[in-house]
Amino acid sequence: MAQTISPSTQTISPPRLSAPRLSPLRRLWARLPAIAVAVGLLALWHIQTRDSASLAFVIATPQAVWQAFGQLINNGTLPNHLATTLLEVTLGLLMGVPSALVLGYLIARNRFAERTFAPYVIGFQAVPLIAIAPILITRLGGPGVASVSVVAALIVFFPMLMATLVGIRGVPSELRELFRALNASPWQTFYRLELPSAAPSLFGGLRVSVTLAVVGTVVGEGYGATAGLGFMIFSSRFMYNPAGVMVGVFTLTALALLLYEIVARLERRALRWRAPQP
Repeated sequence: MAQTISPSTQTISPPRLSAPRLSPLRRLWARLPAIAVAVGLLALWHIQTRDSASLAFVIATPQAVWQAFGQLINNGTLPNHLATTLLEVTLGLLMGVPSALVLGYLIARNRFAERTFAPYVIGFQAVPLIAIAPILITRLGGPGVASVSVVAALIVFFPMLMATLVGIRGVPSELRELFRALNASPWQTFYRLELPSAAPSLFGGLRVSVTLAVVGTVVGEGYGATAGLGFMIFSSRFMYNPAGVMVGVFTLTALALLLYEIVARLERRALRWRAPQP
């Protein structure tokens, strides 16, 4: 007689393995190559723009960018644009990621859903978002946070959906058979088998999604926004203000790196039971 998994059954958690903690000096040493590359690029940037009058309207000098940073922070322009972009990125992720998870799981577990939705999802992904962004923004009520957030959600949808498909379909068939033999409910199979097995793939998709959300927000702000870092970049370019453009680019880069690091830290905490990666 098959055994049934009851909701009160306690699961045996695998031992948590964690990588040895590095001292601050060793952490600095590990980051030294990246720091050296940054210093080299900064030096090259300074050399290329130091005596070149022809580049003055294209690339600002490091000193001009640093001064622009200070001015834009002091007058509140940069914090306001950053807050708008961060809000749009967050809303885009909140819309795009859950919908991709639901549809990806449905397609992975249901052949009828795959035949119905997969061709449209793949076909829509082949359409350049930059080509349909103006149409979307117009149909969604014009420029604003809502329309830009939808553009960001669309650009993060496909990579998160593919990560869900790969993760759910990568669950070992032997474990699925074991859960069926134990008469596990669909919820128990999802929560105790599919979700832990697919977690590495899901976090990989989320890493990609948070960076693409920043890209999607910039695309949306370029076509329909009155605030945001993307709006600041485009308006600075039209006003021949290369320092303002570079400030926006560097701030966007820092925002993407911050979001990526947050997801990476969440992944390390959630997947501490895995063996540490070399």
